[in-house]
Amino acid sequence: MTAPAVIHVVDDDDSLRTAVERLLQAAGYRVRTYASAGEFLLAPPSGDALGCLLLDIRMPGPSGLDLQEALEHLGIRLPVIFLSAHGDLPTGLLAMKGGALDFLTKPVERDTLLASVGRAVEVHAAQRATRGLVSQLLSRFGLLTERERTVFELIVAGKLNKQIAGELGVSERTVKAQRAQVMAKLGATNAAELGKIAAQLHERSA
Repeated sequence: MTAPAVIHVVDDDDSLRTAVERLLQAAGYRVRTYASAGEFLLAPPSGDALGCLLLDIRMPGPSGLDLQEALEHLGIRLPVIFLSAHGDLPTGLLAMKGGALDFLTKPVERDTLLASVGRAVEVHAAQRATRGLVSQLLSRFGLLTERERTVFELIVAGKLNKQIAGELGVSERTVKAQRAQVMAKLGATNAAELGKIAAQLHERSA
């Protein structure tokens, strides 16, 4: 069975942390709570578990926005939901620009919070699946020879076998054989799928 998602709650309000923890646990989530951004950074999550981060904006020490920025530098890719009593528009815009999935204003309705957390967990699951797929593609791409990589790039560029043969100074039969090797190693069945693979690899390296 899949382990329950872990929701990390960072807020200096003791009563709110307790209330949110009970609500999320009742909904089937595991919960870790922190009284400050610094406390979270002393024991950051490993990233192995699905989950998200419920984050207050204004706290003693580093703010929620500071922690959001630190997550990027640390490579922690947990989706962030801001939960703040200070829901002014400029702050909300900064939070969303920094990649937050949602910005909720306290007091927040139970169903609104649970819906937002549910979406965040789904987003995290999708992100992990995509990273896993790209990792597999990178491994497969590493199996290509230098010539096969060149053939791959020319195919993706829309070149026909005859054109590729002319550019490389080989026979069309040789190109067909190399094309088949590229397809087999990358798990593709046609040029369109190779194009999608190229786009995913490009996005990974961007």
